Order: sequence, then structure tokens, then C-alpha cells
Amino acid sequence: MTDSTTPARGEYILALDQGTSSSRAILFDHAGNVVRIAQREFRQYYPQPGHVEHDPYEIWQSQLAVAHEVLNGAGVSAAQIRAIGITNQRETAVLWDRRTGEPVGRALVWQDRRTAPMCEALQRDGHGERFRAKTGLVIDAYFSGTKLRWMLDHYDGARERAARGELAFGTVDSWLIWQLTDGARHVTDVSNASRTMLFNIHEFRWDDELLALLDIPRSLLPDVVPSSGEVARTSQRVFGAELPIAGIAGDQQAATFGQACLSPGMAKNTYGTGCFLLMNTGSAPVVSQNRLLTTIGWQLGAGSGGTAQGTTQGSAQASTQYCLEGGVFMGGATIQWLRDGLQIIQSAPEVEPLARQCDDTGGVVLVPAFAGLGAPHWDAFARGTLIGITRGTGRPQIARAALEAIALQSVDVLDAMQKDAGIALAELRVDGGASRSDLLMQMQADLLGTAVVRPRVTETTALGAAYLAGLACGFWRDQQELASQWQIEQRFEPRLSADARESQLARWHRAVERARDWARDDGASASASPAG
Repeated sequence: MTDSTTPARGEYILALDQGTSSSRAILFDHAGNVVRIAQREFRQYYPQPGHVEHDPYEIWQSQLAVAHEVLNGAGVSAAQIRAIGITNQRETAVLWDRRTGEPVGRALVWQDRRTAPMCEALQRDGHGERFRAKTGLVIDAYFSGTKLRWMLDHYDGARERAARGELAFGTVDSWLIWQLTDGARHVTDVSNASRTMLFNIHEFRWDDELLALLDIPRSLLPDVVPSSGEVARTSQRVFGAELPIAGIAGDQQAATFGQACLSPGMAKNTYGTGCFLLMNTGSAPVVSQNRLLTTIGWQLGAGSGGTAQGTTQGSAQASTQYCLEGGVFMGGATIQWLRDGLQIIQSAPEVEPLARQCDDTGGVVLVPAFAGLGAPHWDAFARGTLIGITRGTGRPQIARAALEAIALQSVDVLDAMQKDAGIALAELRVDGGASRSDLLMQMQADLLGTAVVRPRVTETTALGAAYLAGLACGFWRDQQELASQWQIEQRFEPRLSADARESQLARWHRAVERARDWARDDGASASASPAG
């Protein structure tokens, strides 16, 4: 049930931002400003090469701790929280006991590659197009469907317990909501469901054929709800009051919503360890011809200007926004390589002043295919290449080439998006740590030939979750009000001529061709994954 009254002074939205390496909580006021923020890291487990795990209890305890830290630090009571929004690392898989709430084992993180052989077998058996047509995804260990299959096959007694209806599966949003409600609600939203490789994004349901292919019992799965709409209330014991949980979205979809990319053709790029590019394509999914991912961005419930759960497929689609997504493996990780691998800088902020010591790279091109190439190339056998080196090449030229490589990889994805969607990009909205580099953002504008815009509020992932929750409870009136709150901090206009841009892109693509297929004769695994 929604409350459409005007927000009272001193009321807030609490966003829970559960990420890969840390849990954060952020308190937002009605103007969309950050009032208070808290963050706590938790342990990463690497039991063997290619395996990445989390302890579900550590995720929950760290998330609960920062939520209380934010409220206490801001002097805000539970009574002042209008709603909670949740955003999360998307493809990480958790399996737990329905009666006790105890995890069956550790969570398998989106980065985990142990199911790559399973994925390769599915491809060999000719199932790739079936999965792509129904889910919008390529078959890959990145997504949580094969992780769940692995858990059922390898955690002691899990398959038998699942057959008896004793277990529950979910991505991290589902796990948090189960804990927040003392097991009263087992749900996920459409954006997270669309990243499992099990959800039909056209019919808005778990797909029985795909479940059968992976031998996954339907009874394990959560109910699927809109991204914006009250779906649960927290247990009294958690915050001392029953607070509405009214917004849920995977981290990259939440960031797209937080960037107010609310109309078809609007796009954002998050510059993190990798780069995450999403373009809003409207109320109909766009089938990529360039091996980009088609994913659900968000769905608004009845109280959020959308449709209620349980209505017709047509009305559900009308309230749903789809996105095209492309991942660049090596974004900020390229700068980490300069620091830790080449040791030509001691800290990441040093890269920009070093790169500014030269006007260009002197013909040097870095292709940072250290883990293969992602979209739109999808070459697991590509390897890193530094080409065009002369006696005049030094640290500044390599640093500048590294920044250009981040921008050039993003150009390739954005060009593919524009071709797939048939929409010319008007501007690119940016966030993430590396977006603070003015030089990188100017390079991005120059090489893309389109303006790059950095917002005043850069906590866009948590802000998106807050916006989804706030729409549902009437804290914000509508999407127009949200769009009006989005403010530019700096706009970078392209300065390169069209000829200079095309020349630089052509040189980049020549270098990419030299990096491609390099490791095929080395027996290397072809299980490169998208950036998470």
C-alpha cells in the first residue's frame, strides 16, 4: 500500500547498497542529497583458482551494521524512514534452509568461474540461442543459473533437500529481504531475476524449459516483483519498527535509474574495476546483433506510475524499461596494472598528472586484454598488447595510452549499442571512481564524438534504489521530479575533429586485431566473463 502524502520535514529514504567487496548504507533526503553514509568491507574467499566465494552471514551482518551506523550517526530514528531501497551485486548466488535461514554453503560470487565447463557443454549441445532468445543473455558462468546447479550438485544433500522443498535460492537482494523480514518474504525483482539465465524477460516468469535444462526445481525460486513497489516490511526486531521495503534493483540497473536515464536512448557508463555500460531502449527488448546483453532495467509497480504485480503480460511490459548492456573487463583495473604490475605509478590518482606530461601517446596503443576481450569482441583468447613503442616511449606515453584504452573500449560498446538500438546517443552520463578524472572524461568525449556528463551526486547506485523506493511510497511524486533533481557537475564536449577521431579509432582496431586469438595455441581456457 502506498502513501502519497508530501514528505514531512526530517523524513528520509534509506538505501542499502550491497556490493562485491563491501556493504554500504546511505541516507537520502527529499532533495536527493546524501545525508549520511557508512561502509564496511567483508572477507573474500578464494578456495582455488577461478573460485570466488562470500559468507552469506558476513554479507548480512555487514549490511545490518552499516544501516544502524547511518541511522545512529545521523541521529535519525526508524520513524523518520519512509522506505528502504535495496541494490546489490547482481549475479552472486545464495542457497539457504527455509526453516532455519541457515546458508547451505558459501555464496558463489558473480566473478566465480567454476561453472565455465558446464556453460561450454550447454553451448556445444546447441542451447545458446534458446537461452539468448528467452533471457537476453549469453550462456556464461557469470550468471547465477549455473551457479545454483553447481550448488545443488556439490553441497552435501542439497539436491535431496531441494526436492523436499526445504531450500530457498536467491541473489543477494533476496537473501537480505529474507533476513530483514525474518523469513516472511522470499522475493526478487525483475532486474535481478533477468540476470539469472532462468527468467523469461518477455513473459515475466521463470522459464520451465530452462529450469529443466539445468535440473533446477522451481520450488527453490523467489517470487518476482516490480522494482518499485512495497513488497515487504522489516521485522520489528531489526530497526525497532516495521519499515517498508519498496525498491529493489541490481546495481547497474539502479545506477542507470539513479542517473535519470529514464527515456530510450539515454545511457550511462560506470567506471569501476571494469566498465558497465547500459542504454535504456524503452518498453520493448532490443535483440542485439553484436552480442551485447538484453536485460530488464526496472519495472514500476502500480503505486509508482506502473502496473501492479499479477496484472496482464501487456500491462507488465508497459511499466517495464529494458536496457542493452555491455561490459568492459579492464577499466580501473588497467590503472591498477600500471601501479602493481609495471609499477610506473604508486597510486591511482598519479596516472592523470603523469599522462598530462605528453600531448599524445606518440603512436603507442595499449589493448588491456589481460582476461580476454568482452563486448562486443568476446574473445577469451585475446591477450594484453602494448604496441607502437619507440625509443621515445616513456612512462607518460604508457599512462596516456592506458587512459585512452579505457575510453576506446567503451566506444566500441557504445557504437554497438547505437547500431543495435537504432538510436543516436545524445550524451553519456558517467559515474564510478575513474569518472573523477577530467582527462579520461575529455578523452571519452573526444573518442566518442558525444558529450560526456558527470553529475553532482555520484552515488548513483544507491540513489537509484532510493528513487525506486521513494516513488513507491510517495516520497517523490513521479519520474519527472526525479529527472529535475539530476544536476550536472561538469560537461565534457568533444574537441577532436571527425578525421582525427576516425584515425585514432582505426589505429585502435588494428591493435585489437593483433591482440585477438593470441593465447589459443597455449591451451588457455576460453571462459572469460563479462565485467560484473
